[in-house]
Amino acid sequence: MAAVAKTLQEQTVLDFFRILSSGELEAIRATLHPDAEWRPMVQNIPGAGVHHPRDYIVDQFLAPVRGMFVPGDPKTTVHRILSSGDYVMCESHALGKLPDGRIYDNHYAWAFELKDGLVWRIREYMDSHYIATLFGGG
Repeated sequence: MAAVAKTLQEQTVLDFFRILSSGELEAIRATLHPDAEWRPMVQNIPGAGVHHPRDYIVDQFLAPVRGMFVPGDPKTTVHRILSSGDYVMCESHALGKLPDGRIYDNHYAWAFELKDGLVWRIREYMDSHYIATLFGGG
């Protein structure tokens, strides 16, 4: 079952995932604060490292990562969400297809900080072994 927002901040994060799942990079850019930072909490896999600011995140991080999938994938569903002010935590599931037909199926935990009503800081936790194995790094 998909999560339902109880606060404006939670709705901002759910909207972020809805737009992220669309793959529309300019719409994603509009959800991010100009000083945004995205930090996958992993090492030695595609996308590892600290990505900032907003334009770098969209153009140099998200565009190549989204390019690893068929257009419009992966889709992310948030199953649990909770918040305290501008700090939002959630659990999600991403499902999609790679160009060679393999399925991507991973679970995530996220920590978001919002600023001025936009996504400002993201810490992304996932099964990095699964990603390394799927993409040939493990």
